[in-house]
Amino acid sequence: MPTLASENELLLPGKRTYKSIDEQLGDIVLDQSRHGKTWFTVFSIGFLGVNLLLVSILWLLWNGIGVWGNNQPVGWGFDIINFVWWIGIGHAGTLISAILLLLRQGWRNSINRFAEAMTIFAVMCAGMYPLLHTGRPWVAYWLMPYPNVLAMWPQFRSPLVWDVFAVTTYMTVSILFWYVGLIPDLATLRDRATSKPVRVIFGMLALGWNGGAKSWHRYMHASIMLAGLSAPLVLSVHSIVSFDFAMSIVPGWVTTIFPPYFVAGAVFAGFAMVIALAIPIRKWYRLEDFITMKHFDWMAKVMLATGLIVAYGYGMEVFYAWYSGNAFETALLFNRVRFGQTPYSWSFWALMLFNVVIPNALWLPKVRQNLTALFWISMSISIGMWFERYVIIPISLTRDFLPSSFGFYTPTIVDIGMFAGTIGFFIFMMFLFIRFLPMINIFEMKELWHHMKHHDKAHAASEAH
Repeated sequence: MPTLASENELLLPGKRTYKSIDEQLGDIVLDQSRHGKTWFTVFSIGFLGVNLLLVSILWLLWNGIGVWGNNQPVGWGFDIINFVWWIGIGHAGTLISAILLLLRQGWRNSINRFAEAMTIFAVMCAGMYPLLHTGRPWVAYWLMPYPNVLAMWPQFRSPLVWDVFAVTTYMTVSILFWYVGLIPDLATLRDRATSKPVRVIFGMLALGWNGGAKSWHRYMHASIMLAGLSAPLVLSVHSIVSFDFAMSIVPGWVTTIFPPYFVAGAVFAGFAMVIALAIPIRKWYRLEDFITMKHFDWMAKVMLATGLIVAYGYGMEVFYAWYSGNAFETALLFNRVRFGQTPYSWSFWALMLFNVVIPNALWLPKVRQNLTALFWISMSISIGMWFERYVIIPISLTRDFLPSSFGFYTPTIVDIGMFAGTIGFFIFMMFLFIRFLPMINIFEMKELWHHMKHHDKAHAASEAH
């Protein structure tokens, strides 16, 4: 049976010291030479995406949301597809940081920092879409229940209003949790920096951290409290997003399995994005001793488990359509699955390929230990989860109750440009984060090494006796 020390050695192999951990992780921020052409190339791609996003948004605000492909009967198109997709990606960071912290899972230490950053940037991308979909984002404050003369209160029975509170709460707690975890590492960078302006900036951000017992006591209490707040948010946020659909009468949406199905899909997509980011970053910055194959194995297993829940949800959707005896539900099912006979069936079968067939390769240990295979499986899942939202949202709306109201949905160049722009914005923010803040938790790596070192001493003493 493996001991705690043997597991720790799998998470942090090799001989090292406190100083070597500081140098290898802290110098990514402090030493500009650690960022070569690769960083600049990817950052430039992200910057181009940001410019594309700005152009798309300006065009949208100038002309109105008619520049999107939304129409009658498809009032929700790329905007809501991408909103749900980005929110899903943002779930893995909170899961890795909060729930695994509460469960005392040590393997989270190497990946929690950039997973938390990924959460924040993904939620920022997600929040753009409903805000712009209102058509007049400058009056979005009308969704808040503030006292006003006209007494125009939000409709609290609408899950669209719940979304406002759920997403903003999730964003706020995620930023606090991320920042609190950064404070000890910011103090480390403050003490190691040679440039006075850099020392001043990191000193301000470190909030006077001195590494004393009182500081650590307050840090631990704050972390546990924020983790306790974050854990139910993982379940609540995407459940409330699913209510946008499940509380309607549209065929294909009226199903009670949507909340757990959406949450599992969010964790599925989130872990896929963490793996897709971790594999190249690990290679570029030579972090093989900090993000080990054991980390990838565990993440792949979580991805496999949540993928099976998602596949079960697909099966239940088919079962409900058949068992209900509802002609509209059955017609929607046929509209999705009749390959070659309906204009959108290809997307349903692409979804099944990317989300069900390909991820089942993760049952094989050799696949989980092959980083190339793992990267492409993760990319497959990211694509498949986008297709899932495409199948659920516009395809369900194209044909509902009245044949005279049937329609088609085709995204416009503005839809595609804005989606590509949010991907660029996400890359841009992630690589800014990598450049200016430690992407792996320095003090938790030191703590892990400390436990390993003291176990070795205890083991040597027991052998001497």
